[in-house]
Amino acid sequence: MNANLLKHQSSRKLNTLIENRTIYSADFAELNVFETHIVAEKVDLQFGFPVIASMLSGKKIMHLKNKEAFEFFPGESVVLQANEKMTIDFPIASVKSPTRCLALGISPDKIRETVELFNENTRIEIENDTYNFDESSIHLNNNVQVQFILDRIFTTFLGSDKAKDALVDLMVKELIIRLLQTGAKSMLLDNSILFDNNRMAFIVKYMREHLTENINVNKLADKACMSTSNFHRTFKNTLGESPIDFLNGERIKFAKNLIQNTSGRFSDIAFKAGFNNTSYFNRQFKRLEKITPNQFRNMARVKGERRKTGDWSINRIS
Repeated sequence: MNANLLKHQSSRKLNTLIENRTIYSADFAELNVFETHIVAEKVDLQFGFPVIASMLSGKKIMHLKNKEAFEFFPGESVVLQANEKMTIDFPIASVKSPTRCLALGISPDKIRETVELFNENTRIEIENDTYNFDESSIHLNNNVQVQFILDRIFTTFLGSDKAKDALVDLMVKELIIRLLQTGAKSMLLDNSILFDNNRMAFIVKYMREHLTENINVNKLADKACMSTSNFHRTFKNTLGESPIDFLNGERIKFAKNLIQNTSGRFSDIAFKAGFNNTSYFNRQFKRLEKITPNQFRNMARVKGERRKTGDWSINRIS
């Protein structure tokens, strides 16, 4: 158990075995820590403000509006809009190994203030459209930067620093911007945005349509009619990662679809996804997915069987 959980456990009161709630408050944010100590199903939870929920220990099965049920593990987060209901199953919770989750609620005024700052300073220019933190739920799988900020916020809430509110305020702003960068990526890939209206969106579209080709930063900068250094900086400011990291992410996403739906060799799949080196493909896949391509294929097969039988009790493959 990490230091934050030990400190929390030493001071919290346990009033119920299912979603026992401890609240830590600051000026612009509220941190809720939930603990469940017994197996349970179909537990409903809802907040009146936007929330980012992050797993601390154990495992949940999440049922969200318009989304297929998914397993929720430590290191993962979910961003929920205000008043969105979650229905949660706790398949492995026990007194000795409780399932723990934190839910950070953020003041809508703080979100609005930070969104306006981000929209004013980001280089992306989308006509009649701005970034919106409150559109729909998003499942963030192993987003290291977001998880790092959440851990710092948890530590600060548990501390007794007189400047706690000011520190939490700064970290919440950073968290919102990180989430907006994640949302920006999704928005750029969404058909509701006209790609012709901005250069970065045009480049994203180009990258997606030419995944298997030899693409480098110089070529992308030429397409955007920008210097290489300015293009690299603009792309990273807009999407939160470098052009090559983004391209590799798109290629891995394409490869995952092939792995799930075909029985092809991984070397062939790597080539179809735009990787000329199988070892590099394997490294990038594990970096992004935290598992190997073979483990991913095995997990996909298990999940397929569970959909057929309705059994969600099978543990995650390591």
